[in-house]
Amino acid sequence: MNHHVLIAGAGPVGLVSALVLATAGVQVTVFERALSAPEDLRASTFHPPTLDMLARFGISDELLPQGLVARYTQQRDRQEGLVAQFDMSLLAGLTQHPYRLQCEQWKLNKLLLDRLAKIPHAKVLLGAELQSVEQNANGVDVKVDVRGDVQTFKGDYLIGADGAWSSVRQSQGIEFEGFTYPERFLVVSTAFEFADHLPKLSYVNYVSDPQEWCVLLRVPTLWRVLFPTHPEESDEAVMTDESIQARLQNLLPQDKPYQTVHRTLYKVHQRVAKQFRRGRVLLAGDAAHINNPLGGMGMNGGVHDAFSLADKLVDILVSGADEALLDRYERQRRSVAIEYINANTARNKKNMEERNPEARRKTHDELRATAANPDAARNYLRKTSMMDALERAEAIE
Repeated sequence: MNHHVLIAGAGPVGLVSALVLATAGVQVTVFERALSAPEDLRASTFHPPTLDMLARFGISDELLPQGLVARYTQQRDRQEGLVAQFDMSLLAGLTQHPYRLQCEQWKLNKLLLDRLAKIPHAKVLLGAELQSVEQNANGVDVKVDVRGDVQTFKGDYLIGADGAWSSVRQSQGIEFEGFTYPERFLVVSTAFEFADHLPKLSYVNYVSDPQEWCVLLRVPTLWRVLFPTHPEESDEAVMTDESIQARLQNLLPQDKPYQTVHRTLYKVHQRVAKQFRRGRVLLAGDAAHINNPLGGMGMNGGVHDAFSLADKLVDILVSGADEALLDRYERQRRSVAIEYINANTARNKKNMEERNPEARRKTHDELRATAANPDAARNYLRKTSMMDALERAEAIE
């Protein structure tokens, strides 16, 4: 075995890339800066095509019992209640998984790590922080601090799947074009059963409001509620018990205080790397593009990147295909990041926070009409589940 691919980042994108490559016989080494496998609590939605891809390795079947199958998604309004419900079973025949799976991202990480641990030529190094990257016509040299021991690793290629603050991207001086929203997003997890109090609530709910929209998502043991925050609020003020109780009580008043299990506050960006490839260094996932979470397209888009990139590397390293395939990867996935992922998530946010009453009414009427027409609803679901984005990518040569 002569070929070796280095991967920075042991999140879903890095680990999926590693599994695709290692299963094809390519040696892989994954570097993860954290001392333990990441348990990121942000992503919790798996779209149908993502489940189709993971099914190739039998992983979807293992994930399903660990999550909740969400047949329906809802567009709601704080004042009006349910606006429109979309039935994902309309996608039957177009996908093996005509539903969303509500399941915490770390569960996928664990399954991927378990698979990789059984492959002798796959290594995942924790507590390994990238120091520098050098490349030439024949390969890449990566200097890594592995728990205090600085080592140099040689590979044919380096995949940067190391998140929004990617050291790999920065090592190549690649611009991360776009903007950062002035407000931050607050995610609160609670065992409180919202479905007992909000009629016909689904597992996936986007709730519009001109003052404070929110997203209500169910995972197996908790509800996760996402709120925007005001730019002038300090992080400390947002995270106080009083502030969090006020937001939850404003959403659904209760006699008793809400018991919260987890809370996190983070900045939100819409950015795309100017290049996804620089020679033998390639970017995928959040290292290549980041977006607001409205629509659940971040992790899913990253996993789609991973399959696209790793399959092309297998074609090059195992089957002798031309390296020009990597330029196609950049054209495909960068176009999708701009035209679909960033465009759709930005549009979702705009619609949910719309303040103009006439514009809000028009959006709601359009959603109701779309949901009532099976063909229009199917097209809507193809778009929101990222099937259209994948079809667009495949059409790019």
